[in-house]
Amino acid sequence: MLRVGIIGATGMVGQRYISLLQGHPWFTVTAVAASASSAGVPYEQSVKGRWQMIEPIPEGVQNLVVLEAINVEAMAKACDFVFSAVEMPDKEMVKKLEESYAAAGLPVVSNASAHRWTTDVPMLIPEINADHTKMIDAQKKKRGWSRGFIAVKPNCSIQSFLTPIHALRAAGYDIDRLAVTTMQAVSGAGYPGVASLDMIDNIVPYIGGEEEKTEKEPLKILGQIKKEAFVLADDITITAQCNRVPVTDGHTACVSMGFAKKKPTREEILKIWRAFVSVPQKLQLPSAPLTPIIYLDEDNRPQPKKDRNREQGMAVSVGRLRECPVFDFKFVGLSHNTIRGAAGGGILNAELLVKQGYISA
Repeated sequence: MLRVGIIGATGMVGQRYISLLQGHPWFTVTAVAASASSAGVPYEQSVKGRWQMIEPIPEGVQNLVVLEAINVEAMAKACDFVFSAVEMPDKEMVKKLEESYAAAGLPVVSNASAHRWTTDVPMLIPEINADHTKMIDAQKKKRGWSRGFIAVKPNCSIQSFLTPIHALRAAGYDIDRLAVTTMQAVSGAGYPGVASLDMIDNIVPYIGGEEEKTEKEPLKILGQIKKEAFVLADDITITAQCNRVPVTDGHTACVSMGFAKKKPTREEILKIWRAFVSVPQKLQLPSAPLTPIIYLDEDNRPQPKKDRNREQGMAVSVGRLRECPVFDFKFVGLSHNTIRGAAGGGILNAELLVKQGYISA
């Protein structure tokens, strides 16, 4: 078993990590860290009154004393690698904190956005760009890190549509333009999140930074590595509108897609999606969904309440594929934002890194 530390363990994503890691076949939580205001007491006491998971706090974590996130030395003694779910008002502070862990010899698998555009840090969705982990070798060499490194996952809004897009591109159909409208759950804002009077009987048509992330982050994920540098995909353009809706969990995306040259039929698209498997499935990673893309034939699906937990919350549910009078086709995608889009996606990244030899005891 690999010993895992969680930075930002008291927040919404940190809690989800702790919940999902219970009973994991490879990982066991041995250290938790948070801000100074949450540190110095057992984890159960630190999150008293604000534990947001349905499952109770795992017994093995309840009595772990919460360390200060800046106490890198103590964390390095207690674990083999860390998940970063840290939240700070200043991204530069997050960058420096994660770099201090990597410099101390701890691999950092991050959910934070601070390093997503760092030039030598891979931003991973394992079904799409598992090969981007080879940038870690250049990262370690450049920074003089022997064992530590940083790898990140993208914004949660992207998980709901990018894997179906990648599946079609990988099959030889060059999608060159996307119009995406997201309907994002309140859990994406953390806890306590958006005020109830803003969300009840309402939709908020703005989430700070989300549209930029939805438009730009896929370009790095769909890009390539050339001469130890990421080259962004320049053959696709994305426009996004992002909305906060009164749903607990599950981000929905309404997507219109256009093809540059050869246009598939609806039947060909469905065949590609239903047959799609990738590196996580071939490696049989513990958290990998057996069916990464689940197509639902009902006209009124997918729905967050009914479909977000498919494949333990790790699959992308897709429906309503039909021709588009402006682009070529349109569809609706859904993923669980705090599982696939956050902690579950981070755990899958770590499993991939273990299999590839980047994380070890």
